[in-house]
Amino acid sequence: MIDQRERRALLDGAGRARDAAELFAGASARLRRMIGFQGAAWSATDPGTGLITAPMRVEELGRREDCFTYWECALLEEDVIPFRELARAAVPAAGLRASTDDLPARSAQYRKLLARQGVGDELRAVFRAGGRPWAVVSLFREKGREAFGPSEVALIAGLSAPLADRLRVLARPATRPGTAVPGGPGLVLFAPSGAPVSVNDEAREYLERLPDGPSSPSALGPPLPIWLIGAAAQARAVAAERDRGAARVRIRTSDGQWLVCHASCLHGPDGAPGMTAVVIQPAAGSDMAPIIAEAYGLSARELEITQLVARGLSTGGIAAELVISPHTVRDHLKTVFAKARVSSRGELVARLFAENHWPRRTGR
Repeated sequence: MIDQRERRALLDGAGRARDAAELFAGASARLRRMIGFQGAAWSATDPGTGLITAPMRVEELGRREDCFTYWECALLEEDVIPFRELARAAVPAAGLRASTDDLPARSAQYRKLLARQGVGDELRAVFRAGGRPWAVVSLFREKGREAFGPSEVALIAGLSAPLADRLRVLARPATRPGTAVPGGPGLVLFAPSGAPVSVNDEAREYLERLPDGPSSPSALGPPLPIWLIGAAAQARAVAAERDRGAARVRIRTSDGQWLVCHASCLHGPDGAPGMTAVVIQPAAGSDMAPIIAEAYGLSARELEITQLVARGLSTGGIAAELVISPHTVRDHLKTVFAKARVSSRGELVARLFAENHWPRRTGR
């Protein structure tokens, strides 16, 4: 029987969390007391693509290499309750043993990693709000213990929407100024095998600004975060026609600013697969618009009007652009002001767009 007081305490703690990392830590500690598990892996996701991003929290999953194996397999090989399917499922949580008729070795992830670590069952979930994924979690129980049951799956599924709602609030642009950023895009190149082969100075600077989390050792110097390796792997999967979707992910830095990372596969003159290029740079307004809309609960029309306000259009100009009445524009703006907690157009643009901009660039 799930203790509802503990559940309320978990959600209260999430409501007080100052960032996603703090939310993961508090929720994991509370859940461990409520249902018991050996280890856990938490990760924020890009709500547009579903790819993992920072921050991540991994508990008792073993070595760094094991952490990389876990996420690589979870993203690219797993066909038993994969996260991409849970993101669309009626119930966004499932147990491994229950989903495989008590034959967990059907899972590639279980065969490659979990079985040799003494894991007997996994409960995974996607935290989603507005139809978009904001985080994923896997909870692991050791062999010899009872598998995760229906009540525990229901508990995690029931936490999906409220935790995702809190995560999208925490994704709102920072109000404090960021530090100086490199003058150009960062670039990391991967060989067709997946091994990193080259990195420029700008990429090194961007990587230094990221929050702590699971990473893979690299001969290039700095360890590479799992989300960056995951984006490169996703690009290779798309190029090989093993998956669909953009290999694009937004990452929040330690000082609250946003970066965008885009991976794509290159090809040689004969069309043979070549290197994979991963570009990292400050997120532009167009990159942040979907997250801003979700974070403030704006509808598609409200975001459209807000972007036209940012371009300097008057109420009449917005009405003409969208072929709606000025009265309708004013009604939408009144709703937007209430959601963003501002009282003027200038405040609105500053809060939703200007505050996200990196304040200055370092010269090179």
